[in-house]
Amino acid sequence: MRYRTYTGSRRRRARWPFVLLAALLLLAGAFYDSNYHLSVERYTIPLEDLPPAFEGLRIVQISDLHGAVFGEDNETLLQAVRAAEPDLILLTGDLLDSFRATPQVYALDLTAALVPIAPVYFVTGNHEWALPGVPALKEGLARQGATVLSNQFVSLERGGERLLLAGIDDPNGYAGQKTPEELAAEVRSAGPDACWLLLAHRNDHFPTQYSLLGADLVISGHGHGGLIRLPFTDGLLSTDRTFFPSYTNGIYHANGSTLFVSRGLGNSGRTFRLFDRPQLAVLTLVRG
Repeated sequence: MRYRTYTGSRRRRARWPFVLLAALLLLAGAFYDSNYHLSVERYTIPLEDLPPAFEGLRIVQISDLHGAVFGEDNETLLQAVRAAEPDLILLTGDLLDSFRATPQVYALDLTAALVPIAPVYFVTGNHEWALPGVPALKEGLARQGATVLSNQFVSLERGGERLLLAGIDDPNGYAGQKTPEELAAEVRSAGPDACWLLLAHRNDHFPTQYSLLGADLVISGHGHGGLIRLPFTDGLLSTDRTFFPSYTNGIYHANGSTLFVSRGLGNSGRTFRLFDRPQLAVLTLVRG
């Protein structure tokens, strides 16, 4: 009598626990990398009306930290900002996290360390307004040397030319606050032909509202890269938990305006990232 042997099947059965272990280790590595390893990413953004004197203006955008720390006292983050040699540093909201009740001193200490590197400009995000004491936070950031843009704009001067920089408070702010449309009208009145940038925390307001204001470039955060980045998508989840959002990472265009969205640096509450490393964005503006 002959007996069949199943050596190949036995080997495959003996192998699968190791394959599963390897897959779990790879996933764990991806999870750690996606949440704790800082990614410095550079973008060149052409703006047709950019004044020649501002050709090559370098901006570092810091968004959605949610109280995260990279290195002791955020020194890893600060070193990356210094290495980028920015002309401007833009803080586009959610430095604090309402779920963790991040203390205001976190934002104040970080800003104090950033101001010697380059001029710092700040707008609020939704999490700042979900915590008490927004006026005190703004006053504290101003004392540290930052310019807080609360539905306001400033004129940046270089080589006899100017670039207007506007910033709006998050919609979670005070009822009756100046609208983005009212601020845009003030900008147009001050410089009908001026090139201007708008700092606005909420990425998802761009297609239906912010892109209609006339800004040459809108700079936002809030989207966290869609939390889990999958091939051929713009992320799996929006911050309001809808599937397959858009406007979560990089450069977009609508209604004659350009948007840049940072994936941000931190996580809110119990959320996590996967295949979505914390991003320090370095933007270089060019004429085009």
